[in-house]
Amino acid sequence: MRKIAKNMNDESLNYSVLMSVYHKDNPEYLEDAIISMLNQTIKPDQVVLVIDGLIGDEIEQVIEKYGELYIDADKLAGVGEVDCSDEMFWVIRKQNNEGLAKALNTGLRFCRNSIVARMDSDDISLPNRCEKELILFKQYENLAVCGCNIDEFYSDTTDIRTSRRVPGQYDDIVRFSAKRQAFNHPTVMYKRDIILEIGGYPELKRKEDFDLFSRLVVSGAYMRNIEESLYLYRADEGNYLRRKSKDNLKAALLVYRQHYKRGGCKLNDYILICSAEIVFYILPVRVMKWLSDKFLRS
Repeated sequence: MRKIAKNMNDESLNYSVLMSVYHKDNPEYLEDAIISMLNQTIKPDQVVLVIDGLIGDEIEQVIEKYGELYIDADKLAGVGEVDCSDEMFWVIRKQNNEGLAKALNTGLRFCRNSIVARMDSDDISLPNRCEKELILFKQYENLAVCGCNIDEFYSDTTDIRTSRRVPGQYDDIVRFSAKRQAFNHPTVMYKRDIILEIGGYPELKRKEDFDLFSRLVVSGAYMRNIEESLYLYRADEGNYLRRKSKDNLKAALLVYRQHYKRGGCKLNDYILICSAEIVFYILPVRVMKWLSDKFLRS
């Protein structure tokens, strides 16, 4: 991809970063995530941190280090438009922990730019991630969403364990979406207005990203992925344990049913993905991890 230099007057290259933070986050990892976005070759115009419920003192210290504008989201509940002032760091506080989907929907209201880059609070974006995604938005005016591949590590970023690769071209994304998530959610950059037009994130505790991208596919939105790993994802055994919870299984089956009903997949695909989810739930963690690493990653 060609390199682009940011002209400070070129508002088409301005973007907001959207992150959610809650009490279980590691403050050191959170700061690493923030720094990785500040070190982008094209820097963000705004960073929106949504504090999802009460947090500990150590996380608070990281937030206070960067925060410039503090907003109580609950006091602004029901308010439509929000004054988009010029501060770089917006800290949006929610009194209660309500989950990632609701936190991101809240944060979207405060993103002042048309393009929003997602970022998780314990991962690392490589320095050229956002620039390469912005290039695609400059190249394709109708682009709604762009993501990339990820490399997974445990404690050391140089010790890459697995990679999650996703299809790059639109037609491949549509076909892939019938059976599997076609985007690595933390890596995506998207048009804020298009996400809001389809109703934002579903207010679910699990699988909110699958449902969001399912609705985007069915709507005909144009989407791409960069077939390159530009994001380091912090993985551990807990990732597999979370997939084995009853809440995760129930949410998955509900989302897949909606995916089928709206035309995101055919009946045989629906049966396949539901069966796979049930099998993963039943299997021991060790076997599930082996199957996942063997067939769903590289």
